[in-house]
Amino acid sequence: MGRVKYLIAGNWKMNKVTSDASDLAKEIQHQAGNQTAVNVVVCPPFTSLQSVSNLIKDSNVQLGAQNMSAESSGAFTGEVSAEMLRDLLTNYVILGHSERRAYYGETDEVVNRKVHAALENSLKPIFCVGETLEQREAGQTLSIIQDQIKSGLIHVTADKADSIVVAYEPVWAIGTGKTATPEMAQEVHSEIRKQLSELFNADVASKIKILYGGSMKPENADELLAQEDIDGGLIGGAALNARSFCGIIESAIRLSA
Repeated sequence: MGRVKYLIAGNWKMNKVTSDASDLAKEIQHQAGNQTAVNVVVCPPFTSLQSVSNLIKDSNVQLGAQNMSAESSGAFTGEVSAEMLRDLLTNYVILGHSERRAYYGETDEVVNRKVHAALENSLKPIFCVGETLEQREAGQTLSIIQDQIKSGLIHVTADKADSIVVAYEPVWAIGTGKTATPEMAQEVHSEIRKQLSELFNADVASKIKILYGGSMKPENADELLAQEDIDGGLIGGAALNARSFCGIIESAIRLSA
């Protein structure tokens, strides 16, 4: 196909106590841990990172965290550093999720500092961008995305850029059951690719995975993943059930064949 390998990442958000997280990780590992066609990442809450890490360490399922501090250590009560995540064999970290931006006031500047901290510690950022319903209805979608990418990735060098994953999450389609049509999603993903080309170069941009993060599920995964610039999904609700999450992985495997 001449495209990058699909990446399907599950964001469990603030769900699953450790025993439930372990059960879910076991099911996902059993169903998808031996295949190599698609990159699979699970992002449990901090409290379950250790147990999930132990369960998946010998499989092809990789570990991700849902957030981290831009600081390396010190008097930052309640925070978790990149070094702490690496110590648990974490590979990926979600940064700039719309919920972090909306509920906890994370700005593009804060997200940018976290992106640099992740890259310096060999963590792959899943860098999130997206517009609200009001911004979409005002015709501001592409300008919002442009601003978030330019500000969130400022001073990232081309030699580190291919470690970054970008996730487009239309805020109006998260947890609402609404989904951007494949054409709507592709339009934004294409713009993101264009912005990445301008920030770095076309070759680097072609290697950066761009995930769709707005209510992807088994029923719509085929159509969304078939789009030229959609390289996978950042899955929320459907990631909390092994059958539905692995259904999306199966779509990606079929389209990779």
